[in-house]
Amino acid sequence: MPDNSPRIPAMIDADAFAVQTSAILSSIGQVIDGKPDAVRSALVCLLAEGHLLIEDVPGVGKTMLARALAASVDATVRRIQFTPDLLPGDVTGVSVYNPVDREFEFKRGAIFAHIVIADEINRSSPKTQSALLEAMEEGQVTVDGATHPLPKPFLVVATQNPLEMEGTYALPEAQRDRFMMRISMGYPDAAAEALMLRQRDVVNPLAAVSPVANAASISQLIAWARSVHVAPALEEYAVALAQATRSDPNLHLGASPRATLQLVRSAKVWAALDGRDFVIPDDITALLIPVLAHRLLPARGAHRAGAQPVEAALTQIVERVRVPVATRT
Repeated sequence: MPDNSPRIPAMIDADAFAVQTSAILSSIGQVIDGKPDAVRSALVCLLAEGHLLIEDVPGVGKTMLARALAASVDATVRRIQFTPDLLPGDVTGVSVYNPVDREFEFKRGAIFAHIVIADEINRSSPKTQSALLEAMEEGQVTVDGATHPLPKPFLVVATQNPLEMEGTYALPEAQRDRFMMRISMGYPDAAAEALMLRQRDVVNPLAAVSPVANAASISQLIAWARSVHVAPALEEYAVALAQATRSDPNLHLGASPRATLQLVRSAKVWAALDGRDFVIPDDITALLIPVLAHRLLPARGAHRAGAQPVEAALTQIVERVRVPVATRT
């Protein structure tokens, strides 16, 4: 497959960052119609070195988004279909005895790739789900006492069906906390759905997608996003938002320090995608629900008819916590 990625120098600047990220967003947009927020969130997770959880009902394009992102990047990609009989060794790999050499050798599992699509992750048992914990947090896999590093960059894009669906296992809190963001695709509007009927009856849109970036250029984009400036006052603002979740009476479980770190990291990428080399409060508040909501648990009695208690609590926290104001020097 030809590499159509724009050529960028070894040390990129803001213009090169914009060119490269626009190409990736446009490439994914060829497949995912009318969902710019979901497409942008996927790119933010990739460049912030996080992982993405896509939760929604079947058939709305969860796997298609993950596959479109993978097709847009010329890097190693693996897809794991999580089922009740999937074993942890199928994910991480196993040690197999070699009768010729008379020793055990490690056979890598599907997790050894730059982009891993974990399809319907909550259809497998908690034991198999936990096989991803070390890989997602530390970028490595330990089997039989031996540690094996994963390639960089490394991104897990997991899809899951709502817990009300038959045959699902809830992800434990420790597993959910490994995901930087949780998003929902939602149903397409009428125009996008009609366009899908016309286009996809003839050809699969993924067939027309070619790589516009590679692993090396993604690493450069990640390095540029890291350099985005976060003022101390905004760091304190992010901490104040996280601490507010830990004392809110409507929440049983608040945000972890890992959540605060990932909120700031994702805000850096969000700012960079907007063409800025500094973070503003709006970057943090725009990402608060996608980054924090899936990690929090509502308090008993916080459920109200027709309301989402966690999202409602976060909205109130944003209104309550003082926003830092820039001062002239």
